[in-house]
Amino acid sequence: MIRLFGIYRLICTCSLLIFSISFAYGQEEEELDSLLRREIRVENPVYKPVIGIGAGIMNFYGDVRNDYFNPMIGNYAFKVNVSTSIDRKRNFLGNFFLYTGALTANERSFTDTSRNLNFRSDIITFGINMEYNFGHIFKREDPVVKPFLSVGVENLTFSSKGDLLDAEGTPYYYWSDGSIRNISESQKNLLPNRVLYRDWNFETDLREKNLYGLGNYSQNTFAIPLDIGMDFRVGERVKMRLATSFHFTFTDLIDNVSWEGEGITGKKNYDHFTYTYLTMHLDLFSEPKVIVEELLFAELDDFDYTMFEDEDGDGIIDAVDDCPGTPSGVEVDTLGCPYDDDNDGVPDYMDRERNTRPGGIVDENGVTLSEEELINMLASKEAVPRRDLILYLASLQSGERLSLIDMPEKFHSLDNDGDAYLSFDELLKAIDDFFDYRSELITDEVYQVINFFFAQ
Repeated sequence: MIRLFGIYRLICTCSLLIFSISFAYGQEEEELDSLLRREIRVENPVYKPVIGIGAGIMNFYGDVRNDYFNPMIGNYAFKVNVSTSIDRKRNFLGNFFLYTGALTANERSFTDTSRNLNFRSDIITFGINMEYNFGHIFKREDPVVKPFLSVGVENLTFSSKGDLLDAEGTPYYYWSDGSIRNISESQKNLLPNRVLYRDWNFETDLREKNLYGLGNYSQNTFAIPLDIGMDFRVGERVKMRLATSFHFTFTDLIDNVSWEGEGITGKKNYDHFTYTYLTMHLDLFSEPKVIVEELLFAELDDFDYTMFEDEDGDGIIDAVDDCPGTPSGVEVDTLGCPYDDDNDGVPDYMDRERNTRPGGIVDENGVTLSEEELINMLASKEAVPRRDLILYLASLQSGERLSLIDMPEKFHSLDNDGDAYLSFDELLKAIDDFFDYRSELITDEVYQVINFFFAQ
């Protein structure tokens, strides 16, 4: 008895034979695997904190100024950021951040030699801010480019030092001709002098030096950071951020010059600085927006289940049953037709004469017609009934049936039951052996076997 899905196996096997010539097996397996995966979109995913790391350049704005300004030239600084969503739509984010870097400034003057000032201050700042990403305007989910704006508060620590001595410990004296000497310009006619060159080693603690009467001032202050920039989506959980932050501090002492000092004083403004940076943000812990579910079987919405109906219950589905309506309990062959051992056109369960000679003409009960009965039928004025004509033609065709013996000897081994007929199960075994490398058949010969099966 053929299995319920036998015909489906034949179709899939023939398709596999064609793809083995034109495509790689891996591609087909990938397509089949996709049928066993289902993507489910999460309506309200749980968002966890996002980690950001990056680097950038700091520039200082205060009483001591650089002779030139370029936002892309400054001191390197590093940033670590942890952000979390405040609202469900993630239009507002809260950020916890940490900066570490340095601020410097070098001021030269030929007219006022006292204004040849410099400093370097290592800073550490940490704080929080609230970020708005214009989600109410850019409503598309996860756009490639998205602007943002943030404002917050931070704590800033600094420690300013100056490059006042050369490598040998000699103080710098700035002359009006632009040179640096080992004595003041007012003593040039009294003492020998020599030219010095700055070693850019900020060795002197400016607060301890107390050059301008500022005393032991605090090196800790608060600041308000304002960030503006763009986010670029790299992947589902990765984005890059290019931005600039403006830090408005509440101190005028980062450069060790203040309007409250003596001698050299500054304007009545607080110091501030900028930070231009590039950071990478990794969303490592949030719930995925789409969950892939592994299925135990494929769900096909357009699958036609009527293909597998078997109305007469003979084990052969209706789509390939050549003899529908077979009575219950009657054994059938691979085409769904009752067995006819003597090939007289009358199935065994109806045949009253089970050993009809080859080529004999029988009636509807399978009994051989005598010569007299045949002559009487031919002499009758009535037309031959269709059922008798079918029996007659079937008896003629029985002698012309294709046999596996007519095929080359190489194919005889496929006939496992020795009936000189290639059954459906024998065809499937031949094809399975071909793909399992247990057969000596080549591709063209497999096609020849399949064609013989449908022609016999």
